[in-house]
Order: sequence, then structure tokens, then C-alpha cells
Amino acid sequence: MTASFGKRLQGLGISVRELTGDMKLTKTEVQQTQMIVTTPEKWDVVTRKGATDTELASIVKLLIIDEVHLLHGERGPTVEAVVARTLRQVESSQNMIRIVGLSATLPNYQDVARFLRVNPYIGLFYFDSRFRPVPLEQIFVGVKEAGSGGGAHLRMMQSMNEICYDKASDMVQKGHQVMVFVHARNATHQTAMILKELAQKKGHLKHFEPEDSAGYFKAKKSISSSPNKVLGELFASGFACHHAGMLRSDRNMVEKYFSEGYIKVLVCTSTLAWGVNLPAHAVIIRGTEIYDQNHGSFVDLSILDVLQIFGRAGRPQFDTCGTGIIITTHDKLSHYLKSMTNQFPIESNFINLLADNLNAEVALGTVTNLDEAVEWLSYTYLFVRMRINPQVYGLTYGDVQEDPTLEAKRRELITAAAMQLDKTHMIRFNERTGDLNVTDLGRTASHYYITCETMEVFNSMVRKSMTQGYVLEMLTRCSDFQQLKIRKEELTELWNLKDQFCELRIEDPPEDIHWKINILLQVYLSRARVQGSSLQSDLNYISQNAVRIVRALFEITLRKNNAYMAGLYLKMAKMLELQTWDFHSTLRQFNCFPIEVLSRLEYPMLTISQIRDMDQREIGDLIRNPKAARHVKKCAEEFPTLEMEASLHPITRTVLRIRLLITPDFK
Repeated sequence: MTASFGKRLQGLGISVRELTGDMKLTKTEVQQTQMIVTTPEKWDVVTRKGATDTELASIVKLLIIDEVHLLHGERGPTVEAVVARTLRQVESSQNMIRIVGLSATLPNYQDVARFLRVNPYIGLFYFDSRFRPVPLEQIFVGVKEAGSGGGAHLRMMQSMNEICYDKASDMVQKGHQVMVFVHARNATHQTAMILKELAQKKGHLKHFEPEDSAGYFKAKKSISSSPNKVLGELFASGFACHHAGMLRSDRNMVEKYFSEGYIKVLVCTSTLAWGVNLPAHAVIIRGTEIYDQNHGSFVDLSILDVLQIFGRAGRPQFDTCGTGIIITTHDKLSHYLKSMTNQFPIESNFINLLADNLNAEVALGTVTNLDEAVEWLSYTYLFVRMRINPQVYGLTYGDVQEDPTLEAKRRELITAAAMQLDKTHMIRFNERTGDLNVTDLGRTASHYYITCETMEVFNSMVRKSMTQGYVLEMLTRCSDFQQLKIRKEELTELWNLKDQFCELRIEDPPEDIHWKINILLQVYLSRARVQGSSLQSDLNYISQNAVRIVRALFEITLRKNNAYMAGLYLKMAKMLELQTWDFHSTLRQFNCFPIEVLSRLEYPMLTISQIRDMDQREIGDLIRNPKAARHVKKCAEEFPTLEMEASLHPITRTVLRIRLLITPDFK
């Protein structure tokens, strides 16, 4: 998206930058940038620190929220918090910030307009299906369970696959491309292989195979270089798969070659519909049961997901119509038919993260007591929906008639959140006066995006003295990682990784989620290679978040004046940032030595100064590699070290002057 905007706006002299993850913009970069592409979470972090901490929040004049219907999802509370904060900032500073919300699937758009404070006569635009550039044909297929017993479900899945193949084959024979949406990462590979086998069995494989051309041979060569061998096998027959657990390079290749027409059938998960603009003539949703990690059971695919997937059908520049096909069980057929014709409104999930967002506002200083917090809640989408559909939020229509502003309900919600925060020592809540005061713990949690649940883990598990193993065990309990799951196909590789690369003992019971997270953290520090693409995806997620959490622990401990533990957390934060154990040689950071050379430098552990004091021949004898000795010596001399001299001068009984002389000691 950043590249696309940058290219389009270059002629107008507009500079576009991306702001995500741990990235920060310097003052110079901020002054040179006119447009920032970011995530709701990153913007929440930036605005939590206030205008004094960053120029960004105070100079923004336009806030565009794409896919604003995500208000109903997990990221919804973050969007609500950002909008509420922006609206309050406009009122307090009297500096206008324009808010624009965009969505392709928003049934109750008037409610969202009310939440964004849009003037319904001037600023509200609604485009129904008449405005769709390509008309959409919708086909609903219901599959009945044949017979009963253990094999009934298996037979039904087989029927779904056969129907899916028939529909896809029909479209491909007419010269169209098809996207098949399934609801699990491993199901993408399985379904693609099943469709390919059915094509082979029926003698239709020639319809799916791409035409020979110079571009196709080049694409085939690129795909064959991927470590994912299944992808190369599928691509040769005109099939491919795509999911968030695949390597970024593989996903890019699949997206590129699908858009170039070399892939006839792409089996993917719904992340492709939400994140990438990749249309096809026909989309097929095979099955509507999706596993919900929070409930630990299968739930129905939401109507918003169906609408978003169907939105991928039809290519405006090539097609005169698009086709959306949904294959579900017979008992769910009427539900999807009714829902697609009479869509359900989206609701708010803000209550789930109310405590964390209240803490952020108290830390920011925009909320200092119960009354201000109750007022702040009136700026959220939750407040809009509570008045329109109170039963979803534990109210009756009678409650709304008696109290149209819902002040009593808002006060009840805020009081419960404040008591939870007080219990975790993130704020001090005075029930008598209603005052809310932030603590060091709450301020750190707000700045480092640490949730209330994670703080509860810290409060119960933190000790005055801890080992690295215990800290890693504590990290696995953080709420940030609890949505991850352990997959059957990963177990063999996890056991192998544990035996080969885990330096610290793991106390957690085998094959549970904490066990997996601990293994991946240790594998990351050991710089080991992970084979499974879903494991690699989880490893990237864990390593990105672990540094932030350990940095927060360091700051919390520093404020508690525990020097020993602050030192341990700082060391662990550096270990995770540099991806190395503290007992590994610092020369590992050069990434250019064979493992045999490094292991001989580590046992016994040689410091940089010791290596510098040795001559080349001595190093060669020690590492049993005279050729590498010169390179080791050179790197040791280039390693950035400092010489420090300090002198102390007492001025009074309580004031001490320290002079520090720092000189660089490296080439």
C-alpha cells in the first residue's frame, strides 16, 4: 500500500512513509512526510504518549480509517479508542482533524457515521449493489449428511470437495480463474491437492495447466526455488495455495503469478480477502465452519467475512459479471440466504478491552476521575450501539427509556474497569471521591502496550530474584501469545527443535501452548532454522512481541529499585534484540564464522579484549583453523568497545559530581 501511494502521489511532491511495529520517525522524517500509512495499534501507541512526546499526533489533520467495519472484530476496540481520543483532542485543542471511514461491507453505516460524528446530510455517502462495477451472481449450495456414524462427516466433506471441484472446473473451462476459500492453513494444501487429484482422475488436468510461454517458464523456475516443495508441485498443474503462515516471499510469488494468469485455481484463507486486492472471476467458499480459538470450538463464518470474500469476485477491467459460490451444510443454508439478503448490524467489542483503554487515557492525563471516564465512554461506538441494541450489552429497552444517556450503565462499566486496574496496581482508584491516578506500573503498561491480563501474570509470577529460564516461562503466560495454537503436524518438528536447540530446561507440560512458545523463544535465540511455514510465522510473531514485553519488565523493575533483576531483564532484552544467548561469543553478530570456530571461542569463553591480546598464531591454534584466525583477529579489533574513566568529587553531603571520560577503542 505504501509503495502504491508513494508511486501515485510522487508527481504531487507528496512523501509517503510506513509506520508499523518498532519503527520510529525522526523529527526530520516527520517534517519531510505528508502521508503516513500505519496500523490502528501503532497509531494507538503513538497517541498514547501525548503530543509532548511526539510531533506526529499534534500535526495530523486527516485520519482515514480503511475497512472501518473491523469495529466488530478483535481490532475494533483499538479503532474505537483512537477515534474517541482524536475527537476529544479536537474539542480540547480546537484544532480540526477530519476523520474519514471507508468500508465495502457495512450494514448499519448510519451508526458508524454517528460514532465518527459525521453530518448525515453532507458527509455520509452510501453506495449499494447498484454501484458495483461488476454485477455479482450468488450461488448457495447446501450439502446433507449422508447416513450416520463416524464416517458421515468425512463423506460430507468429500461431497463438498467434489461440488467445489465441479464448480471450479466449469469456470476454468470457460477461461476464468477461481479462488477457493477454506478456513484453516493446513486445509489450503490439502484441498489444493484433492482438487488436483480429482482433475487428474477425471482427465481434466489439461484445462488447468498454464500455456507454455517464456513468462511461465520463468515463473516455474522462481516457484521451484522455494523451500515449500508442495507449491512447486501444485503450480505445474495450475493450482496454488496461500495463507498467512507461508513465507512472505512465497505469498508474493503466488499473488504475482495469479494476477498474471499462470494459476487457474488458488486455494486460500480469508486473510487474502481482507489484506490483498486480488480479484478473480469466481470465488468459492468451501465450508462455513471456522475454529474459534477463544471458545475452543467451531463457529459459523461471519456474514462480514462472506461479504468480503464475495467482494473479490469479478474483475472490473476484464469481466462483465462475477460469481460468488458458498458451499455449506444444508441446515446452515437458510441462515446464509437470510443473512445475505437482510444483513445483520455490526456490534462493538469495546467492553472486552475497556480496562486497558481506560488505563491508557488515565496515563495520558485526559481522564482523571470517574465523571470524566463516563464522559469519555460516550465518544465510543459501544455507546452508540448500547442505545440502539441494548440487549446485546446486558440492558433492556426499558433501561434505555428510563435513562436515555445510559449514564448509570456507563458508570457501572467504568467502575468495574477501574477496580480491575486498581487490583492489578495499574491505577489508584479512590471509590469515595472517584479520583483515578496512574501508577508507574500503569504508565509503563500504556507505553509498552501491555494488557491488564499480562500485568496480572507479572504480579503473580515476578520474584525478587529469578533465573532466565523462569523469565522465559513467565513470558509464555502473557496474553499476547494466548491466541496461538499447537497443531498436530508441528509436534515432530517441535520435539526435534527442543532436543537440539533448547539451552534451558522447560518446566511446562509437553505439547501445550506454553511449551511450544518456550521452545520457539529458545530456538530464536539459538538462531536455528524452522522448517514448517506456520511455525516460522508463529516464531516471527513471538520474537517481535517478546522484546517489547521484556523492555516493559526492565522499566517496571528499574522503578522498583531492584538492580539485580533490572540487569537480568536488560540482558534478556538485548539477547532477544540481537538474537543471541549471553553465553555465546559476541563475534556471532558478524554472521560470517563457521559454527566450529565459534564453539571453540566459546568453550572456554574468550572476551573481545582477550582475543585482541592474542596473536594470530595463538588464535589459529585455539580454533584449529589458521586460515580463519586472521579474520577473527580483524573482527575483534573492529568490534565497538569503549574505554571509560570516572572521577568522583563530593560537593555536599548529598550531591556528588561524576566526571566520565569515554574514548572509542576499535578500528
